[in-house]
Amino acid sequence: MSAADILPFFRAWVRNPMRVAAVAPSGPAISSLMTQEITADTGPVIELGPGTGVFTDALLKRGVRQQDLTLVEYGSEFIPLLQRRFPGARVLWMDAAWLWRERLFEGTPVGAVVSGLGLLIMPPEKVTTILDAAFRYLRAGGAFYQITYGPRCPVSDAVLDRLDLQASCIGQTFRNLPPASVYRISRRHSHA
Repeated sequence: MSAADILPFFRAWVRNPMRVAAVAPSGPAISSLMTQEITADTGPVIELGPGTGVFTDALLKRGVRQQDLTLVEYGSEFIPLLQRRFPGARVLWMDAAWLWRERLFEGTPVGAVVSGLGLLIMPPEKVTTILDAAFRYLRAGGAFYQITYGPRCPVSDAVLDRLDLQASCIGQTFRNLPPASVYRISRRHSHA
């Protein structure tokens, strides 16, 4: 995270704190945690709410190619920044809840979804819509990685049950402002 990232992020938060879930971009500790299970072999990755691109940088360091990244950002103030920093990535200006309307990938299914969205402040219906659409893109064995600043998974048990998903905390760090955790959300495996 550079000092140049803090000011635009903070301005966006001041304008709409219900849309920008944190007061500052995520730091290196949580970025590393968020991307630790993703490699070049993961294939295409969708990033929801990339903001200034902190997780995007971490994905590139893990070997994901820019052309395998689709960045979905609702904040118009971040779009030019993302396009400039990641010219090889597909940058889409849209609400993540509109994923179900789009045909983002033909052929190769997505290996991972990385989410910096503030799911805790969204209505359960919107969270359900976002997760349902994301899992339509994800291949079998693919996972949805979600940051949270809360004490537990930001997706309620009711939403997880409705979509037949499970969540597990893959780590937390106090070396982030605020302290954060990452959850891996995946399809439940049948117990035949």
